[in-house]
Amino acid sequence: MTSEPIQPESDPSDPTSLPPLFSTPPARPGRIRGGFSMRPGDEPPAPVPLDVVRRRHAATAGAGATGASVSDHENLDWGLVAAFRTLVATRLAAAMGEDWRSRASEPSETGTSGRIPMDRTAQEQEGWRAIEDLLTEHTADAVATGVQAWTPRQRAAMAQAIFDAVFRLGRLQPLVDDDRVENIFILGCRQVLLELTDGTRVPGPAVAESDEELIDFLRFLANRSESNPRPFSESTPRLHMKLDGGARLAATAWVVSRPTVVIRRHRHKVDTLEAWVERECLSPATANLLAAAVRAGWSIVVSGAMSAGKTTLMRALCAEIPREEAIGTFETEYELFLSESGNHEIVIDWESRPGVGEIGADGRAAGAFELGEALNDSFRFALSRQIVGEIRGPETWTMIKAMESGTGSLSTTHAANATACIRKLVTTAMEAGNHVTRDLALEKLVGCLNLIVQLNRRIESLPDGTQKLTRWVSEVVLVEPGEREVGYALEHLFGPSMNGAAQASGILPPQVLALSEFGFNPELFQAEADGQGWRP
Repeated sequence: MTSEPIQPESDPSDPTSLPPLFSTPPARPGRIRGGFSMRPGDEPPAPVPLDVVRRRHAATAGAGATGASVSDHENLDWGLVAAFRTLVATRLAAAMGEDWRSRASEPSETGTSGRIPMDRTAQEQEGWRAIEDLLTEHTADAVATGVQAWTPRQRAAMAQAIFDAVFRLGRLQPLVDDDRVENIFILGCRQVLLELTDGTRVPGPAVAESDEELIDFLRFLANRSESNPRPFSESTPRLHMKLDGGARLAATAWVVSRPTVVIRRHRHKVDTLEAWVERECLSPATANLLAAAVRAGWSIVVSGAMSAGKTTLMRALCAEIPREEAIGTFETEYELFLSESGNHEIVIDWESRPGVGEIGADGRAAGAFELGEALNDSFRFALSRQIVGEIRGPETWTMIKAMESGTGSLSTTHAANATACIRKLVTTAMEAGNHVTRDLALEKLVGCLNLIVQLNRRIESLPDGTQKLTRWVSEVVLVEPGEREVGYALEHLFGPSMNGAAQASGILPPQVLALSEFGFNPELFQAEADGQGWRP
Protein backbone atom coordinates (compact mmCIF):
# COMPACT_ATOMS: atom_id res chain seq x y z
CA MET A 1 0.00 0.00 0.00
CA THR A 2 1.40 3.37 -0.94
CA SER A 3 0.85 6.92 0.22
CA GLU A 4 -0.49 8.00 -3.17
CA PRO A 5 -4.17 8.92 -3.12
CA ILE A 6 -6.62 6.59 -4.84
CA GLN A 7 -8.30 8.38 -7.75
CA PRO A 8 -11.37 6.88 -9.42
CA GLU A 9 -11.53 7.06 -13.20
CA SER A 10 -12.93 10.32 -14.60
CA ASP A 11 -13.08 12.41 -17.72
CA PRO A 12 -10.10 14.81 -17.37
CA SER A 13 -11.71 17.31 -19.71
CA ASP A 14 -14.79 17.79 -17.51
CA PRO A 15 -14.14 19.60 -14.18
CA THR A 16 -17.51 18.46 -12.80
CA SER A 17 -16.42 14.86 -13.10
CA LEU A 18 -13.57 15.25 -10.64
CA PRO A 19 -14.19 12.76 -7.83
CA PRO A 20 -14.60 13.40 -5.04
CA LEU A 21 -14.40 17.15 -5.63
CA PHE A 22 -17.90 17.72 -6.92
CA SER A 23 -19.83 14.91 -5.30
CA THR A 24 -21.01 15.88 -1.84
CA PRO A 25 -20.93 12.92 0.54
CA PRO A 26 -24.26 12.04 2.15
CA ALA A 27 -25.01 13.41 5.57
CA ARG A 28 -23.52 11.35 8.37
CA PRO A 29 -24.92 10.92 11.86
CA GLY A 30 -22.77 12.25 14.64
CA ARG A 31 -19.10 13.11 14.80
CA ILE A 32 -16.15 11.82 16.77
CA ARG A 33 -13.53 14.45 17.42
CA GLY A 34 -9.86 13.71 17.75
CA GLY A 35 -6.62 15.53 18.25
CA PHE A 36 -3.01 14.51 17.97
CA SER A 37 0.43 16.07 17.87
CA MET A 38 3.63 14.41 16.77
CA ARG A 39 5.73 16.87 18.74
CA PRO A 40 7.88 15.28 21.49
CA GLY A 41 6.45 15.72 24.95
CA ASP A 42 2.78 16.06 23.96
CA GLU A 43 0.38 13.78 25.77
CA PRO A 44 -1.56 11.53 23.37
CA PRO A 45 -5.32 12.14 23.30
CA ALA A 46 -7.71 9.71 24.88
CA PRO A 47 -8.48 7.05 22.26
CA VAL A 48 -11.95 6.51 20.93
CA PRO A 49 -13.00 3.03 22.10
CA LEU A 50 -12.79 0.53 19.28
CA ASP A 51 -16.26 -0.79 20.04
CA VAL A 52 -17.61 2.70 19.29
CA VAL A 53 -15.92 2.61 15.89
CA ARG A 54 -17.30 -0.85 15.22
CA ARG A 55 -20.83 0.15 16.21
CA ARG A 56 -20.62 3.04 13.74
CA HIS A 57 -19.71 0.68 10.92
CA ALA A 58 -22.39 -1.79 11.94
CA ALA A 59 -24.96 1.01 11.79
CA THR A 60 -23.92 2.17 8.34
CA ALA A 61 -23.55 -1.39 7.02
CA GLY A 62 -27.04 -2.19 8.20
CA ALA A 63 -28.34 0.70 6.13
CA GLY A 64 -26.93 -0.75 2.93
CA ALA A 65 -30.36 -1.25 1.39
CA THR A 66 -30.93 2.49 1.44
CA GLY A 67 -27.61 3.30 -0.19
CA ALA A 68 -25.89 4.67 2.93
CA SER A 69 -23.17 2.01 3.08
CA VAL A 70 -19.54 2.69 2.31
CA SER A 71 -19.34 1.49 -1.29
CA ASP A 72 -16.29 3.31 -2.61
CA HIS A 73 -13.99 6.25 -1.95
CA GLU A 74 -16.64 8.76 -2.98
CA ASN A 75 -19.08 7.63 -0.28
CA LEU A 76 -16.79 7.14 2.68
CA ASP A 77 -18.19 7.71 6.15
CA TRP A 78 -16.00 10.65 7.12
CA GLY A 79 -17.08 10.44 10.74
CA LEU A 80 -15.75 6.89 10.76
CA VAL A 81 -12.53 8.08 9.13
CA ALA A 82 -12.17 10.70 11.88
CA ALA A 83 -12.65 8.03 14.54
CA PHE A 84 -10.00 5.81 12.96
CA ARG A 85 -7.69 8.82 12.61
CA THR A 86 -7.79 9.31 16.38
CA LEU A 87 -7.05 5.64 17.01
CA VAL A 88 -4.17 5.53 14.54
CA ALA A 89 -2.72 8.79 15.87
CA THR A 90 -2.86 7.44 19.42
CA ARG A 91 -1.12 4.21 18.45
CA LEU A 92 1.49 6.17 16.52
CA ALA A 93 2.15 8.38 19.54
CA ALA A 94 2.56 5.27 21.67
CA ALA A 95 4.93 3.72 19.11
CA MET A 96 7.06 6.86 19.09
CA GLY A 97 7.16 6.77 22.88
CA GLU A 98 8.31 3.15 22.90
CA ASP A 99 10.92 3.97 20.27
CA TRP A 100 12.20 6.78 22.45
CA ARG A 101 12.30 4.63 25.61
CA SER A 102 14.18 1.84 23.87
CA ARG A 103 16.78 4.27 22.53
CA ALA A 104 16.95 6.45 25.60
CA SER A 105 18.24 3.53 27.63
CA GLU A 106 21.21 3.21 25.30
CA PRO A 107 24.18 5.56 25.82
CA SER A 108 24.75 8.04 23.03
CA GLU A 109 28.10 8.94 21.56
CA THR A 110 28.42 11.67 24.16
CA GLY A 111 27.65 9.26 27.00
CA THR A 112 24.20 10.70 27.68
CA SER A 113 20.77 9.53 26.72
CA GLY A 114 18.07 11.45 24.91
CA ARG A 115 15.03 11.10 22.75
CA ILE A 116 15.60 10.36 19.06
CA PRO A 117 12.28 10.98 17.28
CA MET A 118 11.19 9.09 14.20
CA ASP A 119 11.65 10.83 10.88
CA ARG A 120 8.67 11.35 8.59
CA THR A 121 9.25 8.16 6.58
CA ALA A 122 9.41 6.04 9.73
CA GLN A 123 6.27 7.70 11.08
CA GLU A 124 4.38 6.94 7.86
CA GLN A 125 5.53 3.31 7.89
CA GLU A 126 4.39 2.97 11.49
CA GLY A 127 1.13 4.67 10.54
CA TRP A 128 0.45 2.16 7.76
CA ARG A 129 1.10 -0.69 10.21
CA ALA A 130 -1.35 0.81 12.69
CA ILE A 131 -3.96 1.28 9.94
CA GLU A 132 -3.61 -2.31 8.74
CA ASP A 133 -3.84 -3.63 12.30
CA LEU A 134 -6.96 -1.60 13.05
CA LEU A 135 -8.73 -2.54 9.82
CA THR A 136 -7.83 -6.21 10.33
CA GLU A 137 -9.30 -6.08 13.84
CA HIS A 138 -12.35 -4.29 12.52
CA THR A 139 -12.88 -6.84 9.72
CA ALA A 140 -12.52 -9.78 12.13
CA ASP A 141 -15.07 -8.26 14.46
CA ALA A 142 -17.46 -7.60 11.56
CA VAL A 143 -17.24 -11.24 10.45
CA ALA A 144 -17.76 -12.47 14.02
CA THR A 145 -20.87 -10.34 14.54
CA GLY A 146 -22.40 -10.94 11.11
CA VAL A 147 -21.96 -7.37 9.91
CA GLN A 148 -21.32 -6.94 6.21
CA ALA A 149 -17.55 -6.76 5.71
CA TRP A 150 -15.81 -4.32 3.36
CA THR A 151 -14.80 -5.38 -0.11
CA PRO A 152 -11.05 -5.09 -0.92
CA ARG A 153 -11.78 -1.86 -2.81
CA GLN A 154 -13.71 -0.39 0.12
CA ARG A 155 -10.98 -1.37 2.54
CA ALA A 156 -8.27 0.17 0.37
CA ALA A 157 -10.27 3.39 0.07
CA MET A 158 -10.80 3.53 3.83
CA ALA A 159 -7.10 2.85 4.49
CA GLN A 160 -6.04 5.64 2.14
CA ALA A 161 -8.55 8.06 3.65
CA ILE A 162 -7.26 7.32 7.16
CA PHE A 163 -3.67 7.76 6.03
CA ASP A 164 -4.56 11.09 4.38
CA ALA A 165 -6.34 12.23 7.54
CA VAL A 166 -3.31 11.46 9.73
CA PHE A 167 -0.41 12.44 7.47
CA ARG A 168 -1.81 14.57 4.69
CA LEU A 169 -4.87 16.82 4.28
CA GLY A 170 -7.78 14.45 4.71
CA ARG A 171 -10.78 15.50 2.66
CA LEU A 172 -8.80 18.46 1.29
CA GLN A 173 -6.19 16.21 -0.33
CA PRO A 174 -7.98 15.55 -3.68
CA LEU A 175 -8.54 19.29 -4.13
CA VAL A 176 -4.89 20.14 -3.50
CA ASP A 177 -3.72 17.28 -5.75
CA ASP A 178 -5.67 18.42 -8.82
CA ASP A 179 -3.63 20.54 -11.25
CA ARG A 180 -6.74 22.30 -12.57
CA VAL A 181 -7.37 23.94 -9.19
CA GLU A 182 -5.36 27.07 -8.38
CA ASN A 183 -7.14 28.49 -5.33
CA ILE A 184 -9.47 26.84 -2.83
CA PHE A 185 -11.92 29.03 -0.87
CA ILE A 186 -13.57 27.41 2.17
CA LEU A 187 -16.27 29.58 3.76
CA GLY A 188 -17.47 27.30 6.50
CA CYS A 189 -17.51 23.53 6.28
CA ARG A 190 -19.96 23.23 3.39
CA GLN A 191 -19.42 26.29 1.18
CA VAL A 192 -16.35 25.47 -0.92
CA LEU A 193 -15.38 27.25 -4.14
CA LEU A 194 -12.60 26.09 -6.43
CA GLU A 195 -10.88 28.67 -8.62
CA LEU A 196 -9.49 26.89 -11.65
CA THR A 197 -6.42 27.89 -13.64
CA ASP A 198 -8.55 29.81 -16.18
CA GLY A 199 -10.10 31.95 -13.42
CA THR A 200 -13.42 30.08 -13.41
CA ARG A 201 -14.95 29.35 -10.01
CA VAL A 202 -16.94 26.18 -9.47
CA PRO A 203 -18.49 24.70 -6.32
CA GLY A 204 -16.55 22.03 -4.46
CA PRO A 205 -17.53 19.40 -1.92
CA ALA A 206 -18.02 19.84 1.80
CA VAL A 207 -14.74 19.40 3.66
CA ALA A 208 -16.15 18.65 7.12
CA GLU A 209 -19.41 17.69 8.76
CA SER A 210 -19.50 20.87 10.86
CA ASP A 211 -17.60 24.10 11.41
CA GLU A 212 -16.32 22.69 14.70
CA GLU A 213 -14.88 19.68 12.88
CA LEU A 214 -13.21 21.98 10.35
CA ILE A 215 -11.58 23.98 13.14
CA ASP A 216 -10.53 20.75 14.85
CA PHE A 217 -8.77 19.56 11.69
CA LEU A 218 -7.08 22.93 11.18
CA ARG A 219 -5.72 22.68 14.72
CA PHE A 220 -4.49 19.19 13.93
CA LEU A 221 -2.65 20.47 10.84
CA ALA A 222 -1.18 23.44 12.69
CA ASN A 223 0.11 21.31 15.54
CA ARG A 224 1.40 18.44 13.40
CA SER A 225 4.70 20.04 12.42
CA GLU A 226 7.57 18.92 14.64
CA SER A 227 9.91 21.75 13.62
CA ASN A 228 7.53 24.71 13.38
CA PRO A 229 4.11 24.12 14.97
CA ARG A 230 1.66 27.00 14.69
CA PRO A 231 -0.94 28.09 17.23
CA PHE A 232 -4.61 28.27 16.21
CA SER A 233 -7.06 29.12 18.96
CA GLU A 234 -9.47 31.81 20.13
CA SER A 235 -6.49 33.77 21.44
CA THR A 236 -4.61 33.26 18.13
CA PRO A 237 -7.42 33.30 15.54
CA ARG A 238 -5.22 33.19 12.42
CA LEU A 239 -3.18 30.46 10.83
CA HIS A 240 -0.63 30.70 8.01
CA MET A 241 1.36 27.65 6.98
CA LYS A 242 2.87 25.71 4.12
CA LEU A 243 1.22 22.39 3.33
CA ASP A 244 2.95 19.26 2.14
CA GLY A 245 3.45 19.60 -1.58
CA GLY A 246 4.05 23.35 -1.38
CA ALA A 247 0.54 24.84 -1.24
CA ARG A 248 -0.02 27.75 1.16
CA LEU A 249 -2.88 27.81 3.66
CA ALA A 250 -4.35 30.86 5.34
CA ALA A 251 -7.18 30.38 7.84
CA THR A 252 -9.10 32.38 10.39
CA ALA A 253 -11.88 31.61 12.86
CA TRP A 254 -13.66 33.14 15.86
CA VAL A 255 -13.25 36.66 14.43
CA VAL A 256 -15.36 35.88 11.35
CA SER A 257 -18.89 34.53 11.12
CA ARG A 258 -17.66 31.08 9.97
CA PRO A 259 -14.20 29.50 9.85
CA THR A 260 -12.60 30.58 6.59
CA VAL A 261 -9.72 28.96 4.73
CA VAL A 262 -7.94 29.91 1.52
CA ILE A 263 -5.43 27.51 -0.03
CA ARG A 264 -3.18 28.65 -2.87
CA ARG A 265 -1.53 26.04 -5.03
CA HIS A 266 1.80 26.80 -6.68
CA ARG A 267 1.57 25.67 -10.30
CA HIS A 268 5.17 26.54 -11.20
CA LYS A 269 7.45 25.53 -8.33
CA VAL A 270 10.40 25.76 -10.72
CA ASP A 271 10.20 28.52 -13.33
CA THR A 272 12.32 30.51 -15.79
CA LEU A 273 12.14 33.85 -17.53
CA GLU A 274 12.04 31.98 -20.85
CA ALA A 275 8.86 30.27 -19.70
CA TRP A 276 7.34 33.66 -18.89
CA VAL A 277 8.12 34.78 -22.44
CA GLU A 278 6.54 31.62 -23.84
CA ARG A 279 3.41 32.28 -21.77
CA GLU A 280 3.42 35.85 -23.17
CA CYS A 281 3.74 37.29 -19.67
CA LEU A 282 6.74 39.45 -20.55
CA SER A 283 8.60 40.46 -23.68
CA PRO A 284 11.95 38.98 -24.77
CA ALA A 285 13.73 42.29 -24.17
CA THR A 286 12.27 42.46 -20.64
CA ALA A 287 13.49 38.95 -19.89
CA ASN A 288 16.93 39.82 -21.22
CA LEU A 289 17.27 42.95 -19.08
CA LEU A 290 15.95 41.30 -15.90
CA ALA A 291 18.34 38.35 -16.30
CA ALA A 292 21.29 40.72 -16.70
CA ALA A 293 20.19 42.81 -13.70
CA VAL A 294 20.01 39.71 -11.49
CA ARG A 295 23.44 38.50 -12.59
CA ALA A 296 24.86 41.98 -11.96
CA GLY A 297 23.64 41.91 -8.36
CA TRP A 298 20.99 44.61 -8.69
CA SER A 299 18.36 44.84 -5.96
CA ILE A 300 14.87 44.19 -7.34
CA VAL A 301 11.38 44.34 -5.82
CA VAL A 302 8.55 42.49 -7.54
CA SER A 303 5.28 44.30 -6.87
CA GLY A 304 1.67 43.46 -7.64
CA ALA A 305 -1.78 42.64 -6.37
CA MET A 306 -2.69 39.39 -4.65
CA SER A 307 -2.49 36.35 -6.96
CA ALA A 308 -0.62 38.36 -9.60
CA GLY A 309 2.23 35.82 -9.74
CA LYS A 310 4.87 37.62 -7.66
CA THR A 311 6.31 34.49 -6.05
CA THR A 312 6.36 32.64 -9.36
CA LEU A 313 8.26 35.48 -11.04
CA MET A 314 10.64 35.56 -8.09
CA ARG A 315 11.52 31.91 -8.72
CA ALA A 316 12.22 32.73 -12.37
CA LEU A 317 14.49 35.61 -11.37
CA CYS A 318 16.32 33.43 -8.85
CA ALA A 319 17.03 30.92 -11.61
CA GLU A 320 19.33 33.58 -13.12
CA ILE A 321 21.53 33.77 -10.01
CA PRO A 322 24.87 32.06 -10.74
CA ARG A 323 24.97 28.54 -9.34
CA GLU A 324 28.06 29.12 -7.19
CA GLU A 325 26.49 31.94 -5.15
CA ALA A 326 25.30 31.21 -1.61
CA ILE A 327 21.65 32.20 -1.21
CA GLY A 328 19.60 32.96 1.89
CA THR A 329 15.79 33.01 1.71
CA PHE A 330 13.50 34.53 4.34
CA GLU A 331 9.80 33.65 4.41
CA THR A 332 6.87 33.54 6.79
CA GLU A 333 5.86 30.26 5.13
CA TYR A 334 8.07 28.41 2.66
CA GLU A 335 7.02 29.22 -0.91
CA LEU A 336 10.14 29.80 -2.98
CA PHE A 337 11.47 26.19 -2.82
CA LEU A 338 14.87 27.23 -4.17
CA SER A 339 16.53 24.35 -2.35
CA GLU A 340 14.39 21.97 -4.42
CA SER A 341 15.11 23.53 -7.82
CA GLY A 342 18.61 22.10 -8.16
CA ASN A 343 19.84 25.42 -9.59
CA HIS A 344 22.12 26.31 -6.67
CA GLU A 345 24.61 24.53 -4.48
CA ILE A 346 24.00 26.52 -1.27
CA VAL A 347 20.51 27.63 -0.22
CA ILE A 348 19.88 28.46 3.44
CA ASP A 349 16.14 28.86 3.92
CA TRP A 350 14.87 30.68 7.00
CA GLU A 351 11.20 30.50 8.04
CA SER A 352 9.71 32.71 10.72
CA ARG A 353 8.04 31.10 13.72
CA PRO A 354 5.05 32.70 15.46
CA GLY A 355 5.75 31.07 18.82
CA VAL A 356 3.35 28.97 20.86
CA GLY A 357 4.21 29.96 24.42
CA GLU A 358 3.12 32.68 26.79
CA ILE A 359 3.34 36.35 25.80
CA GLY A 360 6.37 38.01 27.37
CA ALA A 361 6.90 41.55 28.58
CA ASP A 362 8.03 42.51 25.07
CA GLY A 363 4.66 41.45 23.66
CA ARG A 364 6.07 38.39 21.86
CA ALA A 365 5.09 34.77 22.29
CA ALA A 366 7.74 32.47 23.68
CA GLY A 367 9.68 30.78 20.91
CA ALA A 368 8.77 33.38 18.27
CA PHE A 369 11.35 34.00 15.55
CA GLU A 370 10.79 36.92 13.21
CA LEU A 371 12.09 37.67 9.72
CA GLY A 372 14.02 40.69 10.97
CA GLU A 373 15.94 38.44 13.35
CA ALA A 374 16.66 35.98 10.58
CA LEU A 375 17.96 38.74 8.34
CA ASN A 376 20.22 40.05 11.08
CA ASP A 377 21.58 36.56 11.73
CA SER A 378 22.16 35.98 8.03
CA PHE A 379 25.01 38.50 7.87
CA ARG A 380 27.17 35.87 9.60
CA PHE A 381 26.48 33.19 6.97
CA ALA A 382 28.69 34.46 4.12
CA LEU A 383 25.73 34.87 1.76
CA SER A 384 25.89 36.26 -1.75
CA ARG A 385 22.15 37.02 -1.90
CA GLN A 386 19.36 37.67 0.57
CA ILE A 387 15.88 37.00 -0.79
CA VAL A 388 12.73 37.92 1.12
CA GLY A 389 9.59 36.13 -0.01
CA GLU A 390 7.35 39.04 0.93
CA ILE A 391 7.96 42.41 2.59
CA ARG A 392 5.01 43.58 4.64
CA GLY A 393 6.31 44.88 7.99
CA PRO A 394 9.28 46.20 9.97
CA GLU A 395 11.60 43.66 8.31
CA THR A 396 11.73 46.17 5.42
CA TRP A 397 14.29 48.18 7.40
CA THR A 398 16.54 45.15 7.78
CA MET A 399 16.00 44.40 4.09
CA ILE A 400 17.25 47.88 3.22
CA LYS A 401 20.38 47.11 5.23
CA ALA A 402 20.84 43.96 3.17
CA MET A 403 20.47 45.96 -0.04
CA GLU A 404 23.07 48.44 1.20
CA SER A 405 25.55 45.62 1.62
CA GLY A 406 25.65 45.40 -2.17
CA THR A 407 24.88 41.69 -2.42
CA GLY A 408 21.84 42.08 -4.65
CA SER A 409 18.55 41.54 -2.85
CA LEU A 410 15.27 40.24 -4.27
CA SER A 411 11.88 40.60 -2.59
CA THR A 412 8.13 40.96 -3.23
CA THR A 413 5.42 43.24 -1.89
CA HIS A 414 1.78 44.14 -2.52
CA ALA A 415 1.24 47.40 -4.41
CA ALA A 416 -0.84 48.69 -7.33
CA ASN A 417 2.03 50.32 -9.25
CA ALA A 418 5.65 51.36 -8.94
CA THR A 419 4.89 54.64 -7.17
CA ALA A 420 2.66 52.88 -4.66
CA CYS A 421 5.43 50.34 -4.16
CA ILE A 422 7.86 53.06 -3.05
CA ARG A 423 5.30 54.45 -0.61
CA LYS A 424 4.55 50.97 0.75
CA LEU A 425 8.23 50.16 1.38
CA VAL A 426 8.84 53.49 3.11
CA THR A 427 5.78 53.03 5.33
CA THR A 428 6.70 49.50 6.36
CA ALA A 429 10.33 50.51 7.02
CA MET A 430 9.05 53.13 9.46
CA GLU A 431 7.38 50.35 11.47
CA ALA A 432 10.86 49.39 12.69
CA GLY A 433 10.70 52.21 15.26
CA ASN A 434 10.65 55.94 15.87
CA HIS A 435 14.29 56.19 14.84
CA VAL A 436 13.26 55.45 11.23
CA THR A 437 11.71 58.62 9.85
CA ARG A 438 10.11 58.93 6.43
CA ASP A 439 12.99 60.96 5.04
CA LEU A 440 15.59 58.50 6.36
CA ALA A 441 13.70 55.44 5.05
CA LEU A 442 13.20 57.06 1.63
CA GLU A 443 16.81 58.19 1.36
CA LYS A 444 18.13 54.73 2.25
CA LEU A 445 15.64 52.92 -0.01
CA VAL A 446 16.22 54.87 -3.21
CA GLY A 447 19.94 54.72 -2.62
CA CYS A 448 20.06 50.93 -2.84
CA LEU A 449 16.93 49.75 -4.72
CA ASN A 450 17.53 49.46 -8.47
CA LEU A 451 14.39 48.08 -10.13
CA ILE A 452 10.68 47.69 -9.47
CA VAL A 453 8.97 45.01 -11.57
CA GLN A 454 5.19 45.49 -11.53
CA LEU A 455 2.75 42.64 -12.26
CA ASN A 456 -0.89 42.77 -13.30
CA ARG A 457 -3.66 40.20 -13.77
CA ARG A 458 -7.04 40.05 -15.49
CA ILE A 459 -9.79 37.50 -16.08
CA GLU A 460 -11.26 37.77 -19.59
CA SER A 461 -14.57 36.35 -20.77
CA LEU A 462 -14.10 34.73 -24.18
CA PRO A 463 -16.74 34.58 -26.97
CA ASP A 464 -17.34 30.86 -26.39
CA GLY A 465 -18.39 31.57 -22.79
CA THR A 466 -15.17 30.35 -21.19
CA GLN A 467 -12.74 32.45 -19.21
CA LYS A 468 -9.04 33.14 -19.49
CA LEU A 469 -6.78 34.27 -16.65
CA THR A 470 -3.78 36.30 -17.79
CA ARG A 471 -0.85 37.70 -15.85
CA TRP A 472 1.86 39.95 -17.22
CA VAL A 473 4.72 42.27 -16.32
CA SER A 474 3.08 45.66 -16.75
CA GLU A 475 6.08 47.91 -16.07
CA VAL A 476 9.76 47.81 -15.20
CA VAL A 477 10.98 50.96 -13.49
CA LEU A 478 14.49 52.17 -12.71
CA VAL A 479 14.68 53.76 -9.24
CA GLU A 480 17.01 56.72 -8.66
CA PRO A 481 17.40 59.49 -6.07
CA GLY A 482 15.36 62.53 -7.02
CA GLU A 483 14.81 66.14 -6.08
CA ARG A 484 14.29 66.94 -2.43
CA GLU A 485 10.53 67.59 -2.69
CA VAL A 486 9.78 64.04 -3.87
CA GLY A 487 12.97 62.27 -2.90
CA TYR A 488 13.06 59.80 -5.77
CA ALA A 489 12.80 59.51 -9.55
CA LEU A 490 11.24 56.63 -11.51
CA GLU A 491 12.35 55.98 -15.10
CA HIS A 492 10.23 53.59 -17.15
CA LEU A 493 12.38 51.09 -19.00
CA PHE A 494 9.28 49.09 -20.00
CA GLY A 495 5.61 50.04 -20.00
CA PRO A 496 3.39 50.73 -18.24
CA SER A 497 0.82 48.52 -19.97
CA MET A 498 -2.70 47.58 -18.91
CA ASN A 499 -3.35 45.22 -21.83
CA GLY A 500 -0.36 42.90 -22.03
CA ALA A 501 3.36 42.52 -21.50
CA ALA A 502 5.15 45.86 -21.18
CA GLN A 503 7.30 46.91 -24.13
CA ALA A 504 10.66 48.69 -24.21
CA SER A 505 10.58 52.47 -23.88
CA GLY A 506 13.82 53.13 -25.74
CA ILE A 507 15.25 54.99 -22.72
CA LEU A 508 18.67 53.62 -21.79
CA PRO A 509 20.38 55.37 -18.87
CA PRO A 510 24.13 54.76 -18.49
CA GLN A 511 23.74 52.31 -15.59
CA VAL A 512 21.47 50.15 -17.72
CA LEU A 513 23.94 50.15 -20.61
CA ALA A 514 26.57 48.97 -18.11
CA LEU A 515 24.61 45.72 -17.80
CA SER A 516 25.98 44.70 -21.21
CA GLU A 517 28.86 42.85 -19.54
CA PHE A 518 26.25 40.68 -17.76
CA GLY A 519 24.38 39.75 -20.95
CA PHE A 520 22.11 42.74 -21.57
CA ASN A 521 21.44 43.21 -25.30
CA PRO A 522 20.87 46.92 -26.15
CA GLU A 523 20.06 46.03 -29.78
CA LEU A 524 17.20 43.76 -28.70
CA PHE A 525 15.93 46.48 -26.37
CA GLN A 526 16.06 49.15 -29.09
CA ALA A 527 14.48 46.90 -31.71
CA GLU A 528 11.52 46.28 -29.41
CA ALA A 529 11.23 50.02 -28.74
CA ASP A 530 11.35 50.84 -32.46
CA GLY A 531 8.72 48.22 -33.24
CA GLN A 532 5.80 48.14 -30.83
CA GLY A 533 7.55 49.93 -28.00
CA TRP A 534 5.95 51.96 -25.24
CA ARG A 535 5.68 55.71 -25.47
CA PRO A 536 4.93 58.07 -22.56
